[in-house]
Amino acid sequence: MSSSEGGWLIVVTFLLALLMQAIPMPYDLLWARPQWLCIVVIYWAMATPQRVGVGVAWLMGLILDGINGSLLGQHAIAMAVVAYIALVLYQRIRMFVVWQQAFIIFILIGVEQLLSLWIQSLHSGSSPSLLFLLPALISALLWPALVVLLRGLRRRYGDVKHI
Repeated sequence: MSSSEGGWLIVVTFLLALLMQAIPMPYDLLWARPQWLCIVVIYWAMATPQRVGVGVAWLMGLILDGINGSLLGQHAIAMAVVAYIALVLYQRIRMFVVWQQAFIIFILIGVEQLLSLWIQSLHSGSSPSLLFLLPALISALLWPALVVLLRGLRRRYGDVKHI
């Protein structure tokens, strides 16, 4: 299997995650939106660390900033930090069962949310509530299903050398 095989799958999943992040939601439910792009970045950083790293996470965060109309670099910095942590710990995290991984995902996305909110509060002066952890919780609850789905897609269409 060549090194270029399976790369299209990564791109397609990033595009789908960006689409899921951009789907309009009622204002009251915006706090409950899962961080689709962040969990996909974490998955690919752990599954194929040689392909998806800090640079890809930064680029995806920058695109997310453009889609959301948020402060340019807000999500880019936060996702790059989360990708770095995932890359440093990916061998340990992969050893955990999926529900233990979901707890780690909760922490990683909580860090992403915290950094993003911190940058936003520096810019706007708003004070966040603990609702910023709700997307992290929902993303962590979705992690097991996402792992099963993406692992199945990788085995069927992509690179199966890792995980």
